[in-house]
Amino acid sequence: MRSNSKADITIHRPEELTTTLRQAWHKAMDESPDYANPFLAPEFADGVGRHRGGAQVAVLHEGGEPVGFFPYERNPVGVGRAIGLGLSDCQALVHRPGVTWDTRQLLRACGLSVFEFDHLVEEQQPFGRYVTGTFASPVIDLKDGDGEVPYPEWLRGAYPGIAKTTLKKERRLGRDLGEMRFVYDERDPKVLRTLMRWKSAQYRRTGRMDRFARPWIVDLVDHLFRVREEHFTGVLSVLYAGDRPVAAHFGPTSRTLFAAWFTAYDPELRYYSPGLIMHLRMAEEAGRHGVRLMDLGRGDKEWKDWLKTRELRVGEGFATRPHPVAAAHRLWRRPVRGLRNTVLAHQSLRDPADRLLKTVGTLRTTGKVPPKK
Repeated sequence: MRSNSKADITIHRPEELTTTLRQAWHKAMDESPDYANPFLAPEFADGVGRHRGGAQVAVLHEGGEPVGFFPYERNPVGVGRAIGLGLSDCQALVHRPGVTWDTRQLLRACGLSVFEFDHLVEEQQPFGRYVTGTFASPVIDLKDGDGEVPYPEWLRGAYPGIAKTTLKKERRLGRDLGEMRFVYDERDPKVLRTLMRWKSAQYRRTGRMDRFARPWIVDLVDHLFRVREEHFTGVLSVLYAGDRPVAAHFGPTSRTLFAAWFTAYDPELRYYSPGLIMHLRMAEEAGRHGVRLMDLGRGDKEWKDWLKTRELRVGEGFATRPHPVAAAHRLWRRPVRGLRNTVLAHQSLRDPADRLLKTVGTLRTTGKVPPKK
């Protein structure tokens, strides 16, 4: 640990945080709905820290009391990024109400010239000048009580055709393969391996980077699967037809928020829409477990538009202080992000790009170019 007395900031490895600091972090999460996401919990930072050498946490103190927690990753030349960047769907400096900070002073204390983020909580005003774009993050309000309409009933009213078709496919799947069964919190690690195998195949099939080809990500997911804490629990949900798993999802939950993360299904059964059935079952069961919100994560997907009840906003950008490394990093990274965002924001560009990626995926996995439609 090193300290900066002027800013009253101390730096720690995530796995070395004391019980007192973890409790203070949890308290800050509990005091604001902006920080209810399990990706903002110390347990997630700890998991990343066990598999990533550059993971650290800056702790802000006021009057000797810990009041803010800033998890990040730092490379040897001082380039920083949100902890788990590329995996985390929510990023923030988690703090007690009323706490503020000077961003450049924070970066200096952390030994960073630049800090890159892509799912920053909208509330983070001291980072505001460094946000280069904001994006929708669809969510589902799971209303279970208080006289409000439960989510399944809301969906049937908002999209009766989608709800009816999905239920019809679920009944057909049950007739064809066996009685349908949903396990909200499956503890069999073999099914987690099945999910990762399905997801790897999906990444390759669609031309995306295969995250599960990276051993540290596999090890991280294995670790988080075993975490069973109040502010972070790794939940594996599985849809079965008979004894056969047909779809699965792994993601973290806090006391009130379910973060959708890795969903995949048996590709042989794609015509039954098992992924959509899976999300409907998860939403219904999560509400019964006291969860109030399901965060579907940033990204434009048709199925997210069907399921969402509203949207949050998340920001991306680069917080910097004057430094040659910061200037070079922004020159390298910002055009790449800008091009990607331009493609994703326009369907006329997004659809051809998606077809190209799928063609690349087909070549990669089969060596054959798919026929033109």
